[in-house]
Amino acid sequence: MGLFDRMAKTGHEQLIFCCSASAGLRAIIGIHDTTLGPAIGGTRMYPYAKEEDAVEDVLRLSEGMTYKCAAAGSNFGGGKAVLWADPDTDKSEELFRALGMHVEALGGRFVTGTDVGTGAYDFVWAREETGYLVALPEEYGGSGDSSITTAFGCWKGIKACIEEVTGDASLKGRSVAVQGLGKVGAKLVAYLCQEGARVIVTDVAPERVEEVAAQHPVERCGPDEIYDVPCDLFAPCALGGVLNDRTIPRLRCKAIGGAANNQLEKDRHGDRLHELGILYAPDYVINAGGLIQVSEEFPQFDRERAMARTAAIYQRLKEIFAISKEKGIPTHRAADLMVRRRLEAMAGLARIHVPHPAER
Repeated sequence: MGLFDRMAKTGHEQLIFCCSASAGLRAIIGIHDTTLGPAIGGTRMYPYAKEEDAVEDVLRLSEGMTYKCAAAGSNFGGGKAVLWADPDTDKSEELFRALGMHVEALGGRFVTGTDVGTGAYDFVWAREETGYLVALPEEYGGSGDSSITTAFGCWKGIKACIEEVTGDASLKGRSVAVQGLGKVGAKLVAYLCQEGARVIVTDVAPERVEEVAAQHPVERCGPDEIYDVPCDLFAPCALGGVLNDRTIPRLRCKAIGGAANNQLEKDRHGDRLHELGILYAPDYVINAGGLIQVSEEFPQFDRERAMARTAAIYQRLKEIFAISKEKGIPTHRAADLMVRRRLEAMAGLARIHVPHPAER
């Protein structure tokens, strides 16, 4: 499929290739849908094997951000940027300032910040060239660490899942298997243990398991054994694609809800979970806390407001579960339906002509 056909199929508005030979910049910005407002999405830095992989990643990720923004009730559209470079060796002031120049040239159509391979302080360099940034360190006017809000939202979402499958939102005595103990996973464990849940953890990095185990009363298992653990809820908080043909038959849980992106390897795997009676919290809904935090930086960040909006993930999931039952469809398709309804409603408002000041 050609690139224009690929964009037409998914509804992308723009794909912008950015280059600066002197700065070593090879970047692509994808703008998927700006029905709700300017596109927002992080900048991922990764040493792709080939150009086509970078293009596919930015198209896929920017489309996902449209759904995440719409589901979260944010007034932003979906966008993403990828830096084709190695985050361990290629970071420099020149690189990020060059990226900032290209973001600035879009005049506010795209707002960006950290993602896989980039950190908040990288964008302090980009800040010299553009103001269209989010998630900067607090000392530079940003809202700071978004993993705090993401973990909080996941905890609220897990309570919604547990209530749906048991009739009681309390996590006391409930078993939760957490896969991945990074910035979000480790914080989520703290919330779960604080409420009295029985928590089983794993991570590919043994030192992370040791660190969490030293702070909280958790049980441990191997990275591959986590799929076989009998539990009330499985919480994927690491890589995407973990719900697939190989892992789903091994699951011994009643529900799934975690912070990882793109948990379903294919849409059909969400259908399979539905057939098996395993409740799935769509990832772009339950893990939207970080997005909600950065979207609240406009016009001025208010943490209390951001946390209140993040707590509403609980109710949003309950609405999705209700649509799923009413329509007899899997929850990931119910979430997509909810998003399309909002986009269509807002697109209708765009047909109302607002006079330009010169016309008044």
